[in-house]
Amino acid sequence: MHRHVLAPSRDVMTTIREDGSHRVLHPADVRGRFTSARRSVAGLLMIVYLVLPWIKIRGYPMVFLDVAERRFHLLGWTLAAQDLWLFFFLITGVGFSLFFVTSLLGRIWCGWACPQTIFLDHVFRRIERFIDGDAPKRRQLAASPWTLGKLGRRVAKQTLYIVAATMIAHLFLAYFVSVPKLWAMMTEAPGQHWGLFAFVFIFTAVLYLNFAWFREQLCLVICPYGRLQSALIDEHSLAIGYDVARGEPRGKLGSAGAADCVDCVRCIQVCPTGIDIRQGLQIECIGCSACIDACDDVMTKVGRPRGLIRYDSAEGLAGRKTKWVRPRTIIYAALLTAGMAAFGLALRTVRSFECVLTRMPGAPYYLEEKGIRNQFLVRVLNKRPDAVRFQLSLGKAPKGSEVLGLDHEVVLPPLGEQVQPLVIQVARENYLPGQTVLLQVRNQFGEESTVEAQFDGPDAKGVPSSR
Repeated sequence: MHRHVLAPSRDVMTTIREDGSHRVLHPADVRGRFTSARRSVAGLLMIVYLVLPWIKIRGYPMVFLDVAERRFHLLGWTLAAQDLWLFFFLITGVGFSLFFVTSLLGRIWCGWACPQTIFLDHVFRRIERFIDGDAPKRRQLAASPWTLGKLGRRVAKQTLYIVAATMIAHLFLAYFVSVPKLWAMMTEAPGQHWGLFAFVFIFTAVLYLNFAWFREQLCLVICPYGRLQSALIDEHSLAIGYDVARGEPRGKLGSAGAADCVDCVRCIQVCPTGIDIRQGLQIECIGCSACIDACDDVMTKVGRPRGLIRYDSAEGLAGRKTKWVRPRTIIYAALLTAGMAAFGLALRTVRSFECVLTRMPGAPYYLEEKGIRNQFLVRVLNKRPDAVRFQLSLGKAPKGSEVLGLDHEVVLPPLGEQVQPLVIQVARENYLPGQTVLLQVRNQFGEESTVEAQFDGPDAKGVPSSR
């Protein structure tokens, strides 16, 4: 049987033809310990992606980014819009984690945990293999003329692609509207939620085009991580490599003077980006380990030791010792630790409620016969998933102040908020420029918050204050 073999080159991407068009790859099936492990990891991550919007902590999903209400529920924590600055520490922590892991383990993220790899390899390519068959059958079908059989296969495959993309898009939307609301929206006319309907339609189309056609081009052309890795890894970082000393010179089984590599090109056939790993570490390598399992299978069949292609560092492949602790990993680990510590300290400052004191629209103050009047708005936000009682009081105010608006207890529903007026009036003889007002807010659990505002009025010479 004719064996289709590409001719990869380090100078040109295998997935692009000489005229610049996209060369469709048909990676062959592979079995082995790493493939089985990757499928288990992918299955676990897809289950996590599926169940996070369903599992509730303190009455809300584990991950629920409620943009409409400006509430963000993460693993039991509820953050308001005022707490979004915490995401800076979260994002930088993810970045430092990626730097640290990459410096140690190379592109382990790309091959084992990236959503692009997981959905492409373990969902869409499984659908393709189920409908069109293995790699030789897929190439034969792609080169054959159009018949009713080919048309039927293409329609069935593309239909399943659209169904899978639609399910992923809807589940993604559930992270922002919750599963019950999503189901309610799905049972209603699209016009009642046209904005979200358009989002799901567009997102589904993007997913479909990506996984049905663009595929590995996202990793090679758009994703910057492959290029970034050259600055993050060094000769001691773990990667997938070919043992040149053991494998060269290549030769067919039984050839005189040939080393362990039998030049079966099996490693090229199974590669999802079409490279030849024997040419060295390349930007197109996503670290999926398919070539390891393919080579190990061949080595076992020919009675030679496995590991001709393996996870190892450049130093390890050269026969030298790999240094896991080195300046690069120490610096990244220190940055990661500092980021985690900063995030932990910042998280401790987050209270279960927020209080904001702002001035009412209009004049900064009013002069009356009774004195000087300032008008404020008090906004209290309850971030707990249950009703909470709040007591508001003035901790500091000008001497002899008359206060209106703090004569009752505030009870807020779960994730509720209330805006109420606060009027403070001071006799002219008691007013001094530069005085401030301190508003103290205490909930039933003993948590307190203090907000400050300037009490405006004329300056000492009777000229209106500009503050």
